[in-house]
Amino acid sequence: MSLNRAFFLALLAAVLATASLLSLRPFIQGVGFAPDQGFNWYYWKRPDPTFWSRASVWTAYLAHQMFLWGAIFWAKKNRDRWRDRAGIHPINWIMLAGTAGFVALHYLQTAVFYDGLGQDLPVFASQASVILLLVVVLLLEAPRRGLFLGAGKGWFAPIRQTLIATHGYYFAWATTFTFWYHPMELTGGHLLGFFYMFLLFIQAAFIFTRIHTNRIWTFVLELSVVVHAVVVAWVAGQEFWPMFAFGFLFILVMTQMHGLGLSQRTRWSITALVAAAAAAVYSQRGWEYVTEIIRIPAIDYALVFAIGGILLLVNRLRKN
Repeated sequence: MSLNRAFFLALLAAVLATASLLSLRPFIQGVGFAPDQGFNWYYWKRPDPTFWSRASVWTAYLAHQMFLWGAIFWAKKNRDRWRDRAGIHPINWIMLAGTAGFVALHYLQTAVFYDGLGQDLPVFASQASVILLLVVVLLLEAPRRGLFLGAGKGWFAPIRQTLIATHGYYFAWATTFTFWYHPMELTGGHLLGFFYMFLLFIQAAFIFTRIHTNRIWTFVLELSVVVHAVVVAWVAGQEFWPMFAFGFLFILVMTQMHGLGLSQRTRWSITALVAAAAAAVYSQRGWEYVTEIIRIPAIDYALVFAIGGILLLVNRLRKN
C-alpha cells in the first residue's frame, strides 16, 4: 500500500472511531457526577471509584505508554533498515495497529468502569502536558521558521538535534497521558478532543516517513488546538473563549504561519483578518478584556525561553 493511501485510511479511521464513541451513550448515560468543586477539579469522573475502576485505567495507560515508548525505541534503533525506503514501514503498521487496539480498549474500559486518570490527578496535569507539547513544537520548529515574525531562527538552533532525537518520547507521554486522563465522554469538547488525540497518534505512527515531517500536516495539528480550546470553552458556557481563540491565533500570526512559505501579501492578509475578527469580538465583549489575548502567548513564549535556555545551558555544559 502506498504511503498516501495508508495515511488517508488512518484519517478515515480516526473519523469513524470518533463517530463510534456515540454508541457509548447507553453505557454511560446513568453516571452521576459530584458537584463541581472549582479550580483544578475534573468534573467527568465517577463519584464511587473502586479498586478495579482505578486499576483498569492505570493498567491500560501504562501498557499503552510502554507500547509507544518501546515502538519509538525500536524504530530509532533499527532506522537504517528502511533509511532508503520512501514508503510506509513495518513499524508504522505496528504503531497504527497498536493505536487501534488501545482505542478499542479505552472504549471497553469506559463502557464497563467509566473512569480515567482524572480520578486521581488534578485537571491541570492534563492541561500542562499539552501546553508543554506545544511549547516543545515551537522550540523544535524555531530554527526553520523563527519565533517572532520569522526572526530568531538561530537562537535555539544548537539544541535542535537534541529535540529531534528526544521529542518523540515526550510527545508519546503527553498524548497517551491525556488520552487516558479522560473517560470517553460524549460532550462536544470531549469528542473533538479525542479526535485530536487520534490525529496525534497518527502523527506518531508515521515516524520516519515524509508524512511525519510534512509542514502542512504538522501545521494543521498545531492549529487544531485553537478549534478544540474554543469549542471546550464555548460548550462549557465560558465567556472568555476569545482568550483561547485570539491567544492561539496570536501565535499563528507571530510564529506558525512563517514556516509555510507564504507570500508577504498572504501573511499580511491573515494578520489583517485576525485583527479584524478580534476587533469585532471585543467591540461586543468589551475593550477592557482585550489584554486577555496576550495571556496564552505570554505563557507559551516564557516557557519557550525558560525550557530552551535550560537546554542550551545543558548542551554547553556537555560540550565543555
